[in-house]
Amino acid sequence: MVDCNRRNLMRATVAAALGASVPGVASADVEETDTPGAPSVSGSIKRLSHTAFGAEVTGPFVFENGTLLYSLQHPSRGTRGRDFSNAGAKANQPPYDRAGVGYFDGFSFEFDGDNDDFEEVSVPRTVEEQGQVRSADHEFVMLAQAREPIQGGDERLGVTQTPDGTDVTRENFDGTMYGAAATNPDCNQFVPTNDDGTEGYLFTNWENSPGNITRVPISYEDGTWEADVDEALNLANTEPLREQGGTRINCYGNLTPWGTMLSAEENYAHTRVSLKHTVGDVVENGSGQGLIGGCQFWNRPNPSECQNAVDDLYGDESWTLQGYWALDGVEFLAYQLGAEPVARDDGENPTEPISDVYPNPYRYGYFVDVRQPTAETPQPVKYWVMGRAAWECPDVMSDERTVYGASDGDSKGIYKFVADEPIPSYDDPMDVAGTLYAPKITNDAASAAEAGERKSPADVTLSLEWIPLGHATNREVESWIAEYDDVTQADYLAAHADWSEGDEVTPEVLAEADQTVVEEGNQNYVSREEIVEWAQQYEQRGPDGVDEDLRKVPFIETRAAAKEIGASIEFNKAEGVDSRDGAGPGDYVYFGISECNDAMADEQGDLQLDRVDGGVVYRGRLDADYDVSRLEPVVVGPDFTDPAGDADDSLRNIDNVYVMRDDRVLLCEDGFAESGRSYPNDCLYVYEPNPVVAADSVAVRGGETAETDVTVDRTPEGLAGAELTVSLSDAAVASIEDVSVPESFGLVETSVSDDGGRADLRVLDVDDAVGDGGADVALATLTLSGDGTGTTDLEVSVESATDDDGDALSADTTPAVVVVGPPAVPGGRGAPTDPDGDGRYEDVNGNGRLDFNDVVLLFEQFDADAVRLNEAAYDFNENGQLEFDDVVELYEEI
Repeated sequence: MVDCNRRNLMRATVAAALGASVPGVASADVEETDTPGAPSVSGSIKRLSHTAFGAEVTGPFVFENGTLLYSLQHPSRGTRGRDFSNAGAKANQPPYDRAGVGYFDGFSFEFDGDNDDFEEVSVPRTVEEQGQVRSADHEFVMLAQAREPIQGGDERLGVTQTPDGTDVTRENFDGTMYGAAATNPDCNQFVPTNDDGTEGYLFTNWENSPGNITRVPISYEDGTWEADVDEALNLANTEPLREQGGTRINCYGNLTPWGTMLSAEENYAHTRVSLKHTVGDVVENGSGQGLIGGCQFWNRPNPSECQNAVDDLYGDESWTLQGYWALDGVEFLAYQLGAEPVARDDGENPTEPISDVYPNPYRYGYFVDVRQPTAETPQPVKYWVMGRAAWECPDVMSDERTVYGASDGDSKGIYKFVADEPIPSYDDPMDVAGTLYAPKITNDAASAAEAGERKSPADVTLSLEWIPLGHATNREVESWIAEYDDVTQADYLAAHADWSEGDEVTPEVLAEADQTVVEEGNQNYVSREEIVEWAQQYEQRGPDGVDEDLRKVPFIETRAAAKEIGASIEFNKAEGVDSRDGAGPGDYVYFGISECNDAMADEQGDLQLDRVDGGVVYRGRLDADYDVSRLEPVVVGPDFTDPAGDADDSLRNIDNVYVMRDDRVLLCEDGFAESGRSYPNDCLYVYEPNPVVAADSVAVRGGETAETDVTVDRTPEGLAGAELTVSLSDAAVASIEDVSVPESFGLVETSVSDDGGRADLRVLDVDDAVGDGGADVALATLTLSGDGTGTTDLEVSVESATDDDGDALSADTTPAVVVVGPPAVPGGRGAPTDPDGDGRYEDVNGNGRLDFNDVVLLFEQFDADAVRLNEAAYDFNENGQLEFDDVVELYEEI
């Protein structure tokens, strides 16, 4: 595993001599204690609804008119069960006993940023209340339910079929299935077909394997939504999606800025190594025993039995194959694609190998863009280039280039993809090109080992850098995947046991193959050696310098590759990511982490926090380039040891997050019967964030001045007045020269300290210029002087604030950064810039990018005052002085 600290992260893209490696170690979760700040909220949450017994709250969508819709996913169909009171009672009454999609009749959000537009629903106390979907005042009306007849009765809603029209269900085939057919509706996205947004298509994900996306025509008239279910379409049963290999476990998604449904495949079975282990650990160990994950058994006959097989082989020395359970349904996926069913075996999953058509594992775990969504047959395309993971959800930024994704499960990652050009600008989506990034947590406070104590996640804002994994086009990645299209279950036996096609598959043959896979790896797919070699070449040459035949590794073995080079693949159940439509620089992206435990709360790695089983909701502010560099906790769930008094009204086990256009956030739960609550049901909460007062980050040329605004992002109840302090952490780098306040404020008082390190201001809105529902309200403009070279934090503190109702206004603050750079170097085009934000000015000639001309100019002007008097700006080898090696270091960064 490559050491990717801040310095080595930069150096990893250059010469071979710069690398270093460290071994992987084992993980041990810490016990849950009474964690400070668990539960807590920066802002407020209010419970709008709870779902039925046994169900999750998934797939929220808010229409333009404010109507709220979500999915009723896998509600219990039988009795409540012995773990609950009234065990023999029916869990749910119709229609809440069958999966489907519904909306709250007569309810609509007002989009004023305030949670006063609905009453809070009471906690469900009785069997009757727990057996339905409830809000305080409005009925949950089902629009469409699973397995309803569609297409004139030839198909059923959500149910996949073989090419000859046979339903892929346990009634028709032997084998395992990931969730009973059409039990798990998840994401919903609406694509309108008229200007009013009252007619269109509702696209719904079905979190099963085989997976599915359905399209149902819906319309709104006289205050009611109606669905034309008979005209619904199962996209899984259309040739365009079947040609992509079908889908698996379609979970949440996103409505793209170009107006299409983006579906996420939550392919848990991608885990090559378990938990925090790396492929390098396996190679060093000489065996996969105790280390490998379930994906190595993908093409095993009866793959989901691999855990039992390994237990039989290794006995007391066995281990859990991470993700093995998600191999359920792989053989049914083969039948959906046209494989000839193997001989039935009295209802058991047979071990006779499927040898004609078998799913390629590298075709699952991607974002699926449903192009031409309103055509008779939509044309879905998978974004292979965005990486392979257990994708819970994507979030496409308004620049149409940047995509954030969250991968669900233990020891997983959040990732970023940045396209070279806006994605819809490519005539053919197979030509989409860009760079895939993995996260690196860099601040000591997140690690007990570095901070000297284990901190509560409520008290730690995570500092985040992004490691580039590789650059490719969608077409290139698909061509690498296609190399494995013809691999079947017969190949598993032939490659790993003394067996030839036509031979009987005895228990001994299967055991021999399984043991070979554990010891030597699955030889049918990307090898261990390829992944380790890719990482070594990455360390020596950077992501763009690896051999051509290894470029595939980070795109189709994304998690394994990211772990191998030291990325922070330590998030546990990253189940939500979203921002409001049209979000840009200064707006927030929200990330939902369902549980802060296991790899986030152990004794190793970059994340060593206090354990909070109830999870955390983070948010990150978008920089000018749509980058997120800080994740601040805004909602922290309860410890599961907390009593009902704390847990009943607290968000626990966040799943989907959905940011509305007024910046409120829908928070959906997936934690049925978890925590110390007095009731088992999952809930939907609405998060109302505190107003955020912040200054914009700004760059100032040395010896010159620049301005930056101090704003409050939202004023739901107006603003009567405020008292603020703005301060610089290093007044030697920059100073405050002046403060001005908009004339709209009737009374103003400002002052600046003698050293320019602090400014105080008080404003009163005597003329009510800032009304209810205000957005991005300017409070002041600071004039800053660049006095040195480097960076200094610009902190805003709200001493007091009052809204128009006379109530104290709780406000959050976000720090900004002032960057003071060197003057133009003789011969350059303008003032140098710092493209990667590390405080050193690689763009010496000021043309906005790092290129060879910067090296030439620095070499030629090395003795110029513009260089010599700005040592920190050009100290690329970080030894505290200017020398020729700094030029060499700059050259190696190209």
